[in-house]
Amino acid sequence: MKRICLVVALALATLLAPRVIVAQGLTVHGHVIGEDGKPLVGADILLVNRDNGQKFAIRTDKKGDFVHIGVTPGPYDMTLSKDGRVLYTKGVALHEEDETLDINLPKALAEQQQKALNQLAPEQRKQYEEQKKATETEQVKVKTLNQMLADARTAEDSGDYDQAVSIYKQATAVDPARDLLWFRLGGAYLGAGGKAGADRAAVTEDYTQAAEAYRKAIAIKGSEAAYHNNLGQALAKLGKTDEAMNEYGAAAALDPANAGLYYFNLGAVLTNSGKVDEANFAFDKAIAADPNRADAYYWKGVNLLGKATLKDNKMVAPPGTAENLNKYLALAPNGPHAASAKELLASIGAKVETTYQKKK
Repeated sequence: MKRICLVVALALATLLAPRVIVAQGLTVHGHVIGEDGKPLVGADILLVNRDNGQKFAIRTDKKGDFVHIGVTPGPYDMTLSKDGRVLYTKGVALHEEDETLDINLPKALAEQQQKALNQLAPEQRKQYEEQKKATETEQVKVKTLNQMLADARTAEDSGDYDQAVSIYKQATAVDPARDLLWFRLGGAYLGAGGKAGADRAAVTEDYTQAAEAYRKAIAIKGSEAAYHNNLGQALAKLGKTDEAMNEYGAAAALDPANAGLYYFNLGAVLTNSGKVDEANFAFDKAIAADPNRADAYYWKGVNLLGKATLKDNKMVAPPGTAENLNKYLALAPNGPHAASAKELLASIGAKVETTYQKKK
């Protein structure tokens, strides 16, 4: 009898003992479609348990698929990212079964946006729709302008400046508030003026229109040194030397790093206008800003030579003439003015410095 009771007791103890269940977790898998509508390869999916902070990191394969086993059931925050950029976030509830978490990014983002819109007040939604429409209109305009810029540049590259002018004028009509469009239009007019040949009226008109276009660019954004430099060039072509000097000076003040270029351009304008003393002053400034600007030395030497005198049938050049011409040869022994520099040195009986023949 005792033996039977013992057996019964053991059986009851077994039945009443707590059962130990080993959690196997669940399997999470899915497929990710990127913003371009194609499988998103190498994307990172991070699941963070809201209750205990447990994390599971998963990465998509070359087909945009992902899978992870042993995920603990519960509420999670899911984040999709690529190369450190977060693309999508969503709260998900994972249960005790296999879970499919497909992500179609374009569709998912559209749904999120629509949900957010539905939560806006009527006035806020109206403002959003107006901003969205304005953004879309701007995007269309920018696309149109970029195509115009590309077409105009193609025309310029082929030497068809009249066509380029026509396209740029259309572009400024589309958006007259963009300084770059006026700047490009000015450049096309300069190119047209340079190809107008003997038709002085056409040349003058092209350079006048170039100056006007540059002024409009400057009115919108006066801090661009290049705009002032090019306006100076247009004014110089029109013989407006004093105005050109002001623009080159403005360019140098705005962009000290390239002051050597702007002062050289000013010196060239003054040289062409016969104002050699003022030109050499500009060349000195160009040299001070950029001691390696070879052409500044050459043209300063040429201007000095123009003031040479005759004494006993011998040409006497002002001090510094030979030094500037030789300095040019030192910096540009094979430059475009090298042969001329040597001839000028010979004309005043000066020697070509042998140390300048080859740069060390």
